[in-house]
Amino acid sequence: MGKNNEYLEISKQIVANIGGMDNIQGTAHCATRLRIVLKDNDLADIEKLEDIDKVKGAFIAGNQLQLILGAGTVNDVYEVFAEYTNTQNMSLGDLKEESAKRQNPLQAVIKALSDVFIGIMPALLAAALLMGITSVLGGLEVVKTHDTLYAINRLVSLASTGIFAILPMAVCYSAVKRFGGNPVLGMVIGAIMLDSSLANAYQAAQGTVDIEVIRLFGLKIEMVGFQGGIIIALMMGFVVAKLDKFFNKVIPDVIKLLVAPMLTVFISTVLLFTLVGPAGRILSNGITDGLMWSTEHLGAFGYALFAGVQQIVVITGLHHIIGAVEAQLIASTGTNFLNPLMSVALFGQSGAVLGYLSLNWKNLKARELCIPSFCSTLFGISEPAIFGVNLRYKFPLIGGCIGGAVAGAYVYYSKLTALGFGTTALPGMAIANPAHHGYINYIIAHAIAITIGFVCTVIFGKMWSAPDKNKNDKKNDTKENDTTKAVITEEPGAVYAAAEGIVKDIEASTDPTFANKVLGDGVVIFPEDGTVMAPCKATVSLVYPTGHAIGLTTADGAEILIHCGVDTVNMNGEGFETLVKEGQEVTAEEALIRFDIDLVKKHGYSPEILVIFTELPEGKTIKTEEKHIAKNDKMAEIV
Repeated sequence: MGKNNEYLEISKQIVANIGGMDNIQGTAHCATRLRIVLKDNDLADIEKLEDIDKVKGAFIAGNQLQLILGAGTVNDVYEVFAEYTNTQNMSLGDLKEESAKRQNPLQAVIKALSDVFIGIMPALLAAALLMGITSVLGGLEVVKTHDTLYAINRLVSLASTGIFAILPMAVCYSAVKRFGGNPVLGMVIGAIMLDSSLANAYQAAQGTVDIEVIRLFGLKIEMVGFQGGIIIALMMGFVVAKLDKFFNKVIPDVIKLLVAPMLTVFISTVLLFTLVGPAGRILSNGITDGLMWSTEHLGAFGYALFAGVQQIVVITGLHHIIGAVEAQLIASTGTNFLNPLMSVALFGQSGAVLGYLSLNWKNLKARELCIPSFCSTLFGISEPAIFGVNLRYKFPLIGGCIGGAVAGAYVYYSKLTALGFGTTALPGMAIANPAHHGYINYIIAHAIAITIGFVCTVIFGKMWSAPDKNKNDKKNDTKENDTTKAVITEEPGAVYAAAEGIVKDIEASTDPTFANKVLGDGVVIFPEDGTVMAPCKATVSLVYPTGHAIGLTTADGAEILIHCGVDTVNMNGEGFETLVKEGQEVTAEEALIRFDIDLVKKHGYSPEILVIFTELPEGKTIKTEEKHIAKNDKMAEIV
């Protein structure tokens, strides 16, 4: 079966489990995920979507259904899916616009704040990295005494402070742009916030500078600058954009170019000093004071609590608002204690993924799911781990939260902070504050998080599965053969006839994908009739919408794919009748599918039946010999 046909089959399964074609508003993809905007999210069956081949996880976030497929695979699947659903011409930006239409006010605010900082994030990261470098170099005696090294460090120091000196201006510029106004006007208001004729906000707070006071219609206004006023800059960006759009709409075109910008800038300036500025100062001071209070009064418990629940906040999408808080924290205190807490919270989930992987190492799908998810966490991306593994299986999420909480307490005691924000995990080390042995403590904190997350997940996993194991032991009259870990009926290791006909090694298949064992080892049957039977006692885990294939899972976790015909997916179910449903338990040689062999041949396809073991125990293979098989015959063995 060619890749296009395979992806078409996947596309059809996706459509079948999201409410059909009529429920699709648009599709796009990012580096690892297929993104779909649905008219009604409730029609999406997440569990069935997660069971589709290639899908490593499914979740709804930001009013988008997101299917984790992995780098490379997502491009190929999207190409086929978009053509199948006739949504080829939609970009990721278009998709975001569609999903934004369905956001509630809180989601819209969070999304807007996140977008504001995206544009200035590279400058912040560069500044934080340079600040870390100059902190290290500044403590070296050789740098202080060597002219060239001193000069390099001086320039690095200068470069590291540039963005922070104009951060309110950059934020205001980016905010106006995000809210649809002329960003240059935002830059003007940002410059007014930092005007040198105003009293410096930091000096004014210390009482070391005289403050000019003016009166506007009797209202007393203190002419103090807004250095560090990140929250105020965000608020002013919104105000400037709304005023700019309003005046451009109501002022006649003849005088618009002259009058609209003038009114926008002047009214924004008045509002800055009379309403927005004072309100913003109260809000930003409240945020900073609240965070600092928590560090002083809650101590290690407060740090542990934040790190323990932070990745749960990621699930809700509320974590995007933290960037504004971090920016305000850096502007007010010079450091950011939230960043290392978020980083260890992520690494706790990273350890949980490894814990789940260790419990399910023999499961091929678990390896395919966990290994890429773990690698993503190393670079600060937690969504594949959260939605693909930990939240999906529940107990790893709990284990990861505990790992993050314990590491969060260590962050408190080690006084670990960051000099910037926007990056975590391995890249986050670049912005760690070198003070108090920051780099060493950064490594230790993350080692604690990943270790505790791993250990707790393994413990919880064994506790979690214990009741099911006892239940299964009571239900089974005969003890399973633990040495084979394969398909078992009455005779350990035996695989019974899936159809009557000639059975051969799978290498005899006419389809090179199956013959080369890309999907796994197995057998091929050239059938005499169209009745397809279960080769063992199992549970039906997947029924393809076209009826030509079925997935089975045995009690010990072995997975079997039974595929009727080569390229028969193109028949769109014609001539195929499914006799079982997902979740149904079947016994050996119970009928699963009936299909019309003659009709398959008439369409030009081979009617051969593939029985593929997508996972076998290490060192085990399928042994068969070419022969005629009938019902109750053994067609293969696990050896």
